[in-house]
Amino acid sequence: MNFEQIDNDLIQEKNESSFDFKTFVNKLIKFWPWILVSLMIAFSIAFLINKVTDPLYRSSSKFFIKEKESAIALFERPTISDVGSMGLQNEMIILKSKPIALQTLRKLDFDIEYYQAGSFRNTRLYNNSPLLIQAEWDSPQVINGLIEVSWENDSIFTLGFPDEKYQKLLTDGSSVILKNIPESQTYKFNEWINTDNFSLKISKIDIVKEGKTLFVLRDINTLASIYSNNLNVQLVERGASILNLGIVTPNPIMGMVYLNTLMQTYLDQELQEKNEVYANTIEFIDSQVSGVADSLKFFENELENFRSQNRIYNLSTEGAAVFDKMSELETQLNNEQFKRRYYQNLQDYLIRENYKDLVVPSGIGIDDPILNGLIQNLLALQNDKSRMLATMTEMSPAVIEINRKIQDSNNSIQEVLKNVDNNSKLLIEDLQERINQMENSFRSLPETEQNLIRIERRFSLSENLYTYLQEKRAEAAITKASNTVNNKIIEPASFGYLISPRPNQNYIVSFIIGILFPVLFVFLREVFRTKIEDLKYLENRLKVSVLSTILFNRDESNLVVFKQGKSGIAEGFRSLRANLKFVLQRDSNFTLLVTSTISGEGKTFCAINLASVYSLTGKKTVLLGCDMRKPKIFQDFNLQNDKGLSNILSGQIDDWKEVVKKTEFENLDVLLSGPTPPNPAELLFSENFTKLIESLKENYDIVILDTPPIGLVSETIDLLSHVDLTLFVFRQNYSKRAFIDSLNALKKNKKLENLYAIFNGVDVKKSSYGYGYGYGYGYGYYSDDVKK
Repeated sequence: MNFEQIDNDLIQEKNESSFDFKTFVNKLIKFWPWILVSLMIAFSIAFLINKVTDPLYRSSSKFFIKEKESAIALFERPTISDVGSMGLQNEMIILKSKPIALQTLRKLDFDIEYYQAGSFRNTRLYNNSPLLIQAEWDSPQVINGLIEVSWENDSIFTLGFPDEKYQKLLTDGSSVILKNIPESQTYKFNEWINTDNFSLKISKIDIVKEGKTLFVLRDINTLASIYSNNLNVQLVERGASILNLGIVTPNPIMGMVYLNTLMQTYLDQELQEKNEVYANTIEFIDSQVSGVADSLKFFENELENFRSQNRIYNLSTEGAAVFDKMSELETQLNNEQFKRRYYQNLQDYLIRENYKDLVVPSGIGIDDPILNGLIQNLLALQNDKSRMLATMTEMSPAVIEINRKIQDSNNSIQEVLKNVDNNSKLLIEDLQERINQMENSFRSLPETEQNLIRIERRFSLSENLYTYLQEKRAEAAITKASNTVNNKIIEPASFGYLISPRPNQNYIVSFIIGILFPVLFVFLREVFRTKIEDLKYLENRLKVSVLSTILFNRDESNLVVFKQGKSGIAEGFRSLRANLKFVLQRDSNFTLLVTSTISGEGKTFCAINLASVYSLTGKKTVLLGCDMRKPKIFQDFNLQNDKGLSNILSGQIDDWKEVVKKTEFENLDVLLSGPTPPNPAELLFSENFTKLIESLKENYDIVILDTPPIGLVSETIDLLSHVDLTLFVFRQNYSKRAFIDSLNALKKNKKLENLYAIFNGVDVKKSSYGYGYGYGYGYGYYSDDVKK
């Protein structure tokens, strides 16, 4: 193995990403019990959410709104508010308004909410409650709180109030806090319960003999606000006039019922507005018919009496001609007078701005296209304004604009009325003059025939007017009955679908979160970890080769090689010895230096056991304690540190052989550091130290220096020049990751050669990788490990 080449490759290639995916995965695998716990907690939370969350269902429908076309557009001026289908936007606002929601809710029974009690939550019921509850809303009621009904037979039940807070709805529509909550009492089914706080009738409609049901009374005005706010109205497509209505309810049937009822209510209201014109026409005609009918009956009786008394039944030829001509003129006069009365009434309505009772001219037989169009347009504008005021105020821009249009239309109608009224006046005067001329021919007839003609003229006029009015009334009634709405339901609402909670989605999210939190924890722990945990991490970032990994020593003694020769730790040092042979290309006659960044990383432990493995091969080995500040070697060999390196370097002892101490182990000598001097750095820099090293090399095969930590003192760096190879010790979960950068910088700046690393104190149980270099199959494989 060419470790020199390996070292060069490390310098060139170890600038890769700091994130090791394989290491990360291995750590996740070791973390699997916590991942399993996290998943269990996440799934439990999802289960509780699914059980506790009140379900919500969405129902939708499609509704067609026909864009309104003005009955006459000649007198309208386009404005900026007309841009973008303002009419369609108004209809959308009306659909979301509170008044139409209130009309819809009055047709339903949503003001009484039924619930079935459950372990996690109460389930909303609709049309499947075992009880039927009726409330007298003209009396005070207890609202906005659960009321419990429990029964054990078909006759009586107990009414309870389990909530802590209730409100009392008063008869004027206001509500107050109910201070004295009623006590539980027993009542009979199918009988009204009248108290100061509520008025109810509870009927049992299911065959279940015993059970319990909850219900809540709601103020319908509050409900109208809730449903109008919750209704979603959107265009199906841009430019289309089909609306998509949607609402979310706690029961899948309620949304469907509400939307279908809402759309039908809207259509009913539209039809009612369209029929209002014809209803006014019928009412106006009826008011005229009553007087005409009386006159017709009076003249009919008068005609019969005159014929009976005078025994005259038919007119002469001349009299008949006069009668026909005068009847024709008088019919025209009567019709024109009727029209003028209508014009005068219409003028009065316009001045007073009383548009509710307006009658369209065509409804009573007045064929004036311009006037008819203007009045229809005015009525349409007034209807639009009424619907806008359901959701807007008089100061809203849209309402101000439609008021302007109404006033313009009013002014236009009044101008037209002046003209048609003047024309009608002239026509009446002309008819009266022509009738007066006919009177001269009439006087030449016999007196009896003149009287008969007068009576028949009055009767004919009344009969023709009565027939005319009845025809117009029938036409208005037929038109009213045949009226249809312009808008229509395209797609009725169907059974609502569940939107919350979504069990499958919640379980998927809980699975992701259950996995994500442990993964994120491990990732952040790795990102913010400050100490070296894995050999892989050390190898990827260190720009020198790691020659061996040494297992964690669980024994009190540091003499592992001698006392636990068949352990994984001892095998790690043997592997280190073998790798050093390849690095140095020889197995004796060299000097090693063992150091670390700080104290506690195991440099002394490694130096002692490395010296031990060399001594066991028969190599004469000396271990030199250069750490004169914190000497430790003497403790492991049970020696006295009374004299040593400090004595030699300070000149107190000339012959180093007097200081070297034999150990109980063959081929292993130690030169202790001796008493701590006041100037250890200066002593190591002295010429005596250089001579000592040279002399030791001549007398020993292997010289190993245990030096002070390189990160704490400066003299160790200068000792590197005295040795053939330097071993730098890192300890698992003790050495900081920053130490790697320090060693890389030292190698680069000092241009050091033969610098290698040892990974010490490896605990296999806390590692993500198996470790090669050092110990074969790992802790427990060797017999001394098994004994432990």
